[in-house]
Amino acid sequence: MQTKNKKSLAILVPMFNEEKVAALCIDTIMEVLKNINCEVKLFVVNDGSFDNTETILKEKNKTYKKNLIIISHKKNKGYGAALQTGITAAQKSGYTWILHMDSDLTNDPKYIHEFVHYMDSSYDCIKASRYMKGGKVEQVSFFRKIISIIGNYVASLLFHVGIKDCTNGFRMVRLSLLQDVKFRENNFSIIFEELLYLKKQGAKFTEIPYTLTARKNSQSHFSYKPKVFFSYLKYAVRGFFS
Repeated sequence: MQTKNKKSLAILVPMFNEEKVAALCIDTIMEVLKNINCEVKLFVVNDGSFDNTETILKEKNKTYKKNLIIISHKKNKGYGAALQTGITAAQKSGYTWILHMDSDLTNDPKYIHEFVHYMDSSYDCIKASRYMKGGKVEQVSFFRKIISIIGNYVASLLFHVGIKDCTNGFRMVRLSLLQDVKFRENNFSIIFEELLYLKKQGAKFTEIPYTLTARKNSQSHFSYKPKVFFSYLKYAVRGFFS
């Protein structure tokens, strides 16, 4: 059903083999949504999970059928492909904003209220930031922390759009700017591909401070291989010349 509300939010959570956290993730988000003062719905893309994730999602859909949409890929296509599927579904349903969140609750749903606050602003992309005043990182290994700090410092200089936490996938985007776009990346570098695309569209960016915590009951699907860093860097370099 198409929504005509000018202030409406689709929350998008991709999942791949997240049986340990899927139920808690949905329950926690739904509890926060009870107090959100706008039209909002949770879209979960099950990206070809072969554990019990799909079964859990079907059960949760019975509980939250009015506010929960489940979309499943028959096989794993990757983080980027899952986002593309969710974006398309949100656009077809007429939502005006999309908020990207991870399933592991390292993106605390309590921050949804902070994002909603910016829906009436002139900004087009609002990023959660670990590196602005008030933001921080907790329980994350020294190696991951250093890689992130260096990577975001370089990306911030190259993109030059006024944000310090470029790699963070916890973000809200005005869906009208993503109309008919087909992203190429199926992995996590879609975050930079999207950032470059939005910059070229003349989008306005801002950040909100938040605290990132480490995963507790599941394993990250992010890879620290050189080719992954290159896939990020190429978009940052292109951002410098855009």
